[in-house]
Amino acid sequence: MVKTMIAARLHALHQPMSLDEIPVPAPRPNDVLVQVRACGIVPNMANVINNWPTWFPHQPLPKFPAVFGLDPAGLVAEVGEAVTNVKIGDRVYVSPLRSCGSCKACRSGNRSQCRYYTLNGYFSTSRDGQRIFDLYPYGGFSQYMTAPEYSLVCLPDNLSFEQAGRFGYLGTSYGALKNAQAGPGQVCLIDGITGTLGIAATKLALAMGLSKILGTGRNKELMDRIKAIAPDRIDTIMLGEGSTGEWAKAQTGGEGVDFVISALGARAPAATVVDSMRGVRRGGRVVVVGGVAEDVPVDVKWLMDEQVQLIGSNWFSAAQGQEMADMVRTGALDLSYLEHKIYPLERVNEAISGIGERDGGFSNYVVIPPVPAAYQ
Repeated sequence: MVKTMIAARLHALHQPMSLDEIPVPAPRPNDVLVQVRACGIVPNMANVINNWPTWFPHQPLPKFPAVFGLDPAGLVAEVGEAVTNVKIGDRVYVSPLRSCGSCKACRSGNRSQCRYYTLNGYFSTSRDGQRIFDLYPYGGFSQYMTAPEYSLVCLPDNLSFEQAGRFGYLGTSYGALKNAQAGPGQVCLIDGITGTLGIAATKLALAMGLSKILGTGRNKELMDRIKAIAPDRIDTIMLGEGSTGEWAKAQTGGEGVDFVISALGARAPAATVVDSMRGVRRGGRVVVVGGVAEDVPVDVKWLMDEQVQLIGSNWFSAAQGQEMADMVRTGALDLSYLEHKIYPLERVNEAISGIGERDGGFSNYVVIPPVPAAYQ
């Protein structure tokens, strides 16, 4: 008999997902089959399934019916014959980053620079992304999914599946910090510190040994909660209370911060980014990991004279994901700040629509597929 599973599938835009019974996929030689125990919901998921292609006209979705779910974690249920370092029963996070695996970028370890770069269970940034969706059509809103061995992050026992469901945002912030060359003793400015990316960057920056973290936001209560995480190392300013760049310079004796992480939302004005950029020191870095609502006017002569680097950063590597998992294992990274909002798979539409009520970056919306009888 053919084994079947339950998956939430989107059959058309602007329609709710439906629970469908479909065959359990078989892993190819270099793939694993993962029994999904939790899948994080990104705040942008509602826009993806409701406002496409208005927001993202050049980024294709998978063919319908599609199984979404960007941040799955679970147990390895089956391994392909060519899998070498993963075994059945391993606890894993499945990074959704997919690439061709054979181009110059992939061979050098820079999979996010591949022309086929695609986020499994979400969307592609490549016009050729459907090729990847055809190979890996299953996201985390299902009981099982296939994934390439290269995408797996092994989870320690003190890292729950629900916490691992936040690894996409944590990893995106970690990748940005890596691009900023963050390290002990540095001072940084995080624009949008109260959001999902902002709080993640703050927790990671603390774990990486930064001496001071400056942050901006619009919600005073949330900023007070963030400052309370490390009162002697975190300072914040409300957006609109004055120039962020001038404030950052004043907080560093006129020197400027070592780097800026721009974690603003997609509707933020360009002027906010420009202002914060001016708070970086000579030779510093500005890493954009959020987005803004309009083109940003950049004074390239200022960049040249000050030797400031402007860097775009959009995801992270599985190796960086493993570094985060190891930081949790050793206690360097504490994820207890996450407030889990857990929904069974049959309530996935409610979970996606309700995520707009989240408590800034503290809320962690997670979908839990039903556990197959073999695992009960």
